Amino acid sequence: MNNAQIGTDPQTVTGIRATPTVDFNLEVMAISVSDVDRAKAFYERLGWRLDSDAMVGNNFRAVQLTPPGSRSSIHLSTTAASAPTQGMCLVVSDIQAARRDLIARGANVSEVFHLDENHRAVPGTDAERHSYGSYASFTDPDGNAWLLQQVTTRLPGRGLGLDVVTLTELLRETETRHGMYEPTAPKHHWSGWYAAYVAARERGRNPHDAADDARLHVEGALTAQG
Repeated sequence: MNNAQIGTDPQTVTGIRATPTVDFNLEVMAISVSDVDRAKAFYERLGWRLDSDAMVGNNFRAVQLTPPGSRSSIHLSTTAASAPTQGMCLVVSDIQAARRDLIARGANVSEVFHLDENHRAVPGTDAERHSYGSYASFTDPDGNAWLLQQVTTRLPGRGLGLDVVTLTELLRETETRHGMYEPTAPKHHWSGWYAAYVAARERGRNPHDAADDARLHVEGALTAQG
């Protein structure tokens, strides 16, 4: 690899492009269980959606479940590493409500806690109600450990968390940005621009860059159509 490929592009950091050209979506994580049916029943009781329970070939059973509202799923595996998985994080907007719901469904959930300045667990919700600051935990029957984390305002680049209020605000923002583009735009249907803008913002792009992505999408589609 020559100098033209390493470190000379302003979009690179230590020779690696700062923004991948392909999205890498973390969608499925395998967790080790000793009894697939028991684990499946536990997670279904928590309200997780059963996506698949099918045999692949003669010896592999594919069981996949998804937490409510999540884009990521779990695969119940009897062939994964035997040690329980630790520290899997479930982000919630209201940790007290999430804890009550899980307890009502049979999970043994810890009391809510936060971390002090020395990173030690302290009972109670974060006093300043900081986003990312309050936690609770529970385990499944095989000891796989889940951490609830309350997030109300996301860090830059971490997506938006599309609840109804956030989505309403995002659609208004999209309308405004599209209105700024429309006077100089080629003839197009608004839906393509909106879709590209919303997708870019959810990936963590700022409004200016999301609008640029949407413009490129629309104009690229029109060019492809001839």
